[in-house]
Amino acid sequence: MEISLNGSPYQLPENTTLAVLIAQLDLTNKRLAIEVNQEIVPRSQFESYLLTDNNHVEIVHAIGGG
Repeated sequence: MEISLNGSPYQLPENTTLAVLIAQLDLTNKRLAIEVNQEIVPRSQFESYLLTDNNHVEIVHAIGGG
């Protein structure tokens, strides 16, 4: 299946969860927020949230500073 990841096409196998996507992108244990189709997905749902064809996924990294 194909999703849009931060505005670019990205290929994934069917039945991929957000947790698997995060692992593929080497973002496990990073501070980030994920939005799917303009809806924020809580971190507690990353393991169970199944992505589907044509989802629009935005990943934002939290950066500290002042």
